[in-house]
Amino acid sequence: MSDFAVLEATARDRAGKGAARAVRKQGLVPGVIYGSSDASVLLKMDPRILSTHMRKAGFFATQFHVDVEGSKHRVLPKEVQFHPVTDDPIHVDFLRVTDRTRVTVEIPVRFENQEDAPGLTVGGVLNVVRYAVEVVTAAGDIPDEVVIDLSGLEIGDSVRISNVTLPEGVKPSITDRDFVIASIGAPTQIVQEEAAEEDDMDVPTIAEDDAAKEEGGEE
Repeated sequence: MSDFAVLEATARDRAGKGAARAVRKQGLVPGVIYGSSDASVLLKMDPRILSTHMRKAGFFATQFHVDVEGSKHRVLPKEVQFHPVTDDPIHVDFLRVTDRTRVTVEIPVRFENQEDAPGLTVGGVLNVVRYAVEVVTAAGDIPDEVVIDLSGLEIGDSVRISNVTLPEGVKPSITDRDFVIASIGAPTQIVQEEAAEEDDMDVPTIAEDDAAKEEGGEE
Protein backbone atom coordinates (compact mmCIF):
# COMPACT_ATOMS: atom_id res chain seq x y z
CA MET A 1 0.00 0.00 0.00
CA SER A 2 1.98 3.01 -1.26
CA ASP A 3 -0.56 5.31 -2.92
CA PHE A 4 -1.81 7.30 0.05
CA ALA A 5 -4.18 10.23 -0.22
CA VAL A 6 -2.50 13.54 0.59
CA LEU A 7 -3.92 15.86 3.25
CA GLU A 8 -2.70 19.42 2.90
CA ALA A 9 -1.91 21.28 6.12
CA THR A 10 0.07 24.25 7.36
CA ALA A 11 2.27 24.50 10.42
CA ARG A 12 1.23 26.26 13.63
CA ASP A 13 3.84 27.47 16.05
CA ARG A 14 2.08 27.25 19.41
CA ALA A 15 0.40 24.52 21.43
CA GLY A 16 -2.20 24.96 24.15
CA LYS A 17 -5.91 25.70 24.41
CA GLY A 18 -5.57 29.37 23.61
CA ALA A 19 -3.58 28.69 20.45
CA ALA A 20 -6.09 26.02 19.39
CA ARG A 21 -9.00 28.43 19.87
CA ALA A 22 -7.20 31.00 17.72
CA VAL A 23 -6.84 28.40 14.96
CA ARG A 24 -10.54 27.56 15.12
CA LYS A 25 -11.43 31.25 14.81
CA GLN A 26 -9.61 31.13 11.48
CA GLY A 27 -12.04 28.39 10.39
CA LEU A 28 -9.36 25.70 10.57
CA VAL A 29 -8.87 22.52 12.61
CA PRO A 30 -5.79 22.30 14.85
CA GLY A 31 -3.96 18.99 14.96
CA VAL A 32 -0.73 17.20 15.76
CA ILE A 33 1.46 14.49 14.28
CA TYR A 34 3.31 12.38 16.84
CA GLY A 35 5.10 9.05 17.09
CA SER A 36 8.50 7.46 16.41
CA SER A 37 11.63 9.27 17.49
CA ASP A 38 10.87 12.40 15.46
CA ALA A 39 9.55 15.56 17.06
CA SER A 40 5.82 16.18 17.10
CA VAL A 41 4.48 18.47 14.38
CA LEU A 42 1.76 21.02 15.15
CA LEU A 43 -0.55 21.72 12.21
CA LYS A 44 -3.83 23.21 11.11
CA MET A 45 -6.01 22.13 8.19
CA ASP A 46 -9.22 22.80 6.30
CA PRO A 47 -12.11 21.02 8.10
CA ARG A 48 -13.82 20.33 4.78
CA ILE A 49 -10.91 18.16 3.62
CA LEU A 50 -10.87 16.28 6.90
CA SER A 51 -14.65 15.76 6.91
CA THR A 52 -14.63 14.43 3.34
CA HIS A 53 -12.29 11.59 4.31
CA MET A 54 -13.99 10.97 7.65
CA ARG A 55 -17.26 10.16 5.87
CA LYS A 56 -15.59 7.21 4.14
CA ALA A 57 -15.66 3.75 5.73
CA GLY A 58 -12.47 2.71 7.49
CA PHE A 59 -11.15 6.24 8.04
CA PHE A 60 -9.16 5.27 11.15
CA ALA A 61 -7.58 2.34 9.29
CA THR A 62 -6.59 4.48 6.29
CA GLN A 63 -3.06 5.79 5.90
CA PHE A 64 -2.39 9.27 4.55
CA HIS A 65 0.49 11.51 3.66
CA VAL A 66 -0.01 14.76 5.54
CA ASP A 67 1.82 17.49 3.64
CA VAL A 68 2.82 20.23 6.06
CA GLU A 69 4.21 22.98 3.86
CA GLY A 70 6.16 20.57 1.67
CA SER A 71 7.17 18.11 4.39
CA LYS A 72 5.26 14.83 4.01
CA HIS A 73 4.48 12.56 6.93
CA ARG A 74 3.02 9.06 6.60
CA VAL A 75 0.30 8.79 9.23
CA LEU A 76 -2.78 7.03 10.56
CA PRO A 77 -5.64 9.07 12.08
CA LYS A 78 -5.80 8.24 15.80
CA GLU A 79 -8.38 10.58 17.31
CA VAL A 80 -10.79 13.30 16.24
CA GLN A 81 -12.48 15.53 18.79
CA PHE A 82 -15.86 17.05 17.93
CA HIS A 83 -17.78 20.12 19.03
CA PRO A 84 -20.52 19.00 21.46
CA VAL A 85 -23.21 21.06 19.71
CA THR A 86 -22.30 21.32 16.02
CA ASP A 87 -20.48 17.95 15.83
CA ASP A 88 -17.79 19.64 13.71
CA PRO A 89 -14.20 18.39 14.10
CA ILE A 90 -12.23 20.63 16.47
CA HIS A 91 -8.95 18.70 16.82
CA VAL A 92 -7.23 15.80 15.08
CA ASP A 93 -4.35 13.55 16.13
CA PHE A 94 -2.25 11.64 13.61
CA LEU A 95 0.19 8.81 14.42
CA ARG A 96 3.39 8.75 12.38
CA VAL A 97 3.93 5.21 11.01
CA THR A 98 6.19 3.04 8.88
CA ASP A 99 5.50 -0.38 7.37
CA ARG A 100 6.65 -2.04 10.60
CA THR A 101 4.74 0.10 13.10
CA ARG A 102 2.36 -2.11 15.10
CA VAL A 103 -1.09 -0.54 15.23
CA THR A 104 -4.56 -1.41 16.47
CA VAL A 105 -7.23 -0.48 13.95
CA GLU A 106 -10.86 -1.26 13.13
CA ILE A 107 -11.37 -2.90 9.73
CA PRO A 108 -14.81 -2.64 8.07
CA VAL A 109 -16.66 -5.91 7.43
CA ARG A 110 -18.15 -6.82 4.06
CA PHE A 111 -20.56 -9.73 3.57
CA GLU A 112 -20.64 -11.67 0.31
CA ASN A 113 -22.54 -14.57 -1.30
CA GLN A 114 -25.85 -13.79 0.40
CA GLU A 115 -27.59 -15.55 -2.50
CA ASP A 116 -25.77 -18.79 -1.55
CA ALA A 117 -26.95 -18.75 2.07
CA PRO A 118 -30.02 -21.04 2.35
CA GLY A 119 -31.06 -19.31 5.57
CA LEU A 120 -31.37 -16.00 3.73
CA THR A 121 -32.99 -17.32 0.56
CA VAL A 122 -35.92 -18.71 2.61
CA GLY A 123 -36.51 -15.37 4.26
CA GLY A 124 -34.04 -15.37 7.15
CA VAL A 125 -32.55 -12.12 8.41
CA LEU A 126 -28.85 -11.27 8.60
CA ASN A 127 -28.22 -9.86 12.08
CA VAL A 128 -24.94 -7.94 12.06
CA VAL A 129 -23.31 -7.72 15.47
CA ARG A 130 -20.09 -6.05 14.31
CA TYR A 131 -19.75 -3.84 11.25
CA ALA A 132 -16.00 -3.63 11.91
CA VAL A 133 -13.43 -5.88 13.55
CA GLU A 134 -10.57 -4.47 15.61
CA VAL A 135 -7.22 -6.03 14.71
CA VAL A 136 -3.56 -5.70 15.59
CA THR A 137 -1.19 -5.58 12.63
CA ALA A 138 1.81 -3.87 11.09
CA ALA A 139 0.88 -0.64 9.31
CA GLY A 140 2.20 -2.10 6.07
CA ASP A 141 -0.24 -5.03 6.29
CA ILE A 142 -3.51 -3.27 7.13
CA PRO A 143 -6.27 -4.94 5.07
CA ASP A 144 -8.90 -2.82 3.35
CA GLU A 145 -11.74 -4.98 4.67
CA VAL A 146 -12.69 -8.22 6.39
CA VAL A 147 -14.69 -10.38 3.98
CA ILE A 148 -17.34 -12.71 5.43
CA ASP A 149 -18.53 -15.54 3.15
CA LEU A 150 -22.15 -16.43 3.92
CA SER A 151 -22.27 -19.46 1.59
CA GLY A 152 -24.13 -22.43 3.06
CA LEU A 153 -25.33 -20.71 6.23
CA GLU A 154 -28.74 -21.75 7.58
CA ILE A 155 -31.16 -20.06 9.96
CA GLY A 156 -29.62 -20.20 13.42
CA ASP A 157 -26.03 -20.25 12.13
CA SER A 158 -23.55 -17.59 13.24
CA VAL A 159 -20.20 -16.32 12.01
CA ARG A 160 -17.53 -16.07 14.69
CA ILE A 161 -14.06 -14.59 14.41
CA SER A 162 -12.66 -18.14 14.33
CA ASN A 163 -14.55 -18.68 11.05
CA VAL A 164 -12.75 -15.77 9.38
CA THR A 165 -9.43 -16.13 7.61
CA LEU A 166 -7.42 -12.97 8.29
CA PRO A 167 -4.31 -12.08 6.28
CA GLU A 168 -0.98 -13.30 7.62
CA GLY A 169 0.24 -11.15 10.49
CA VAL A 170 -3.22 -9.71 11.20
CA LYS A 171 -4.70 -10.79 14.54
CA PRO A 172 -7.95 -9.84 16.31
CA SER A 173 -7.38 -7.56 19.29
CA ILE A 174 -9.89 -9.56 21.34
CA THR A 175 -8.26 -12.89 22.18
CA ASP A 176 -10.14 -14.10 25.26
CA ARG A 177 -13.32 -15.18 23.45
CA ASP A 178 -14.57 -16.34 20.07
CA PHE A 179 -16.88 -13.39 19.44
CA VAL A 180 -19.81 -13.32 17.02
CA ILE A 181 -19.71 -11.05 13.98
CA ALA A 182 -23.12 -11.91 12.52
CA SER A 183 -25.89 -14.50 12.62
CA ILE A 184 -28.88 -15.54 10.54
CA GLY A 185 -32.17 -15.21 12.38
CA ALA A 186 -35.62 -16.58 11.63
CA PRO A 187 -37.92 -14.54 9.38
CA THR A 188 -39.66 -11.76 11.30
CA GLN A 189 -43.12 -13.02 10.31
CA ILE A 190 -42.48 -16.47 11.78
CA VAL A 191 -41.16 -14.98 15.02
CA GLN A 192 -44.25 -12.78 15.34
CA GLU A 193 -46.60 -15.71 14.65
CA GLU A 194 -44.88 -17.87 17.27
CA ALA A 195 -45.09 -15.04 19.81
CA ALA A 196 -48.79 -14.61 19.07
CA GLU A 197 -49.41 -18.35 19.53
CA GLU A 198 -47.62 -18.28 22.89
CA ASP A 199 -49.74 -15.32 24.00
CA ASP A 200 -52.92 -17.15 23.02
CA MET A 201 -51.86 -20.20 25.04
CA ASP A 202 -51.16 -18.09 28.12
CA VAL A 203 -54.52 -16.25 28.18
CA PRO A 204 -57.40 -18.39 29.58
CA THR A 205 -60.72 -18.42 27.73
CA ILE A 206 -63.90 -17.10 29.37
CA ALA A 207 -65.17 -20.68 29.83
CA GLU A 208 -61.94 -21.77 31.46
CA ASP A 209 -62.01 -18.76 33.76
CA ASP A 210 -65.61 -19.48 34.86
CA ALA A 211 -64.82 -23.14 35.47
CA ALA A 212 -61.88 -22.19 37.65
CA LYS A 213 -64.11 -19.89 39.73
CA GLU A 214 -66.73 -22.62 40.23
CA GLU A 215 -64.12 -25.12 41.37
CA GLY A 216 -62.79 -22.58 43.82
CA GLY A 217 -66.28 -22.04 45.25
CA GLU A 218 -66.91 -25.75 45.79
CA GLU A 219 -63.76 -26.03 47.90
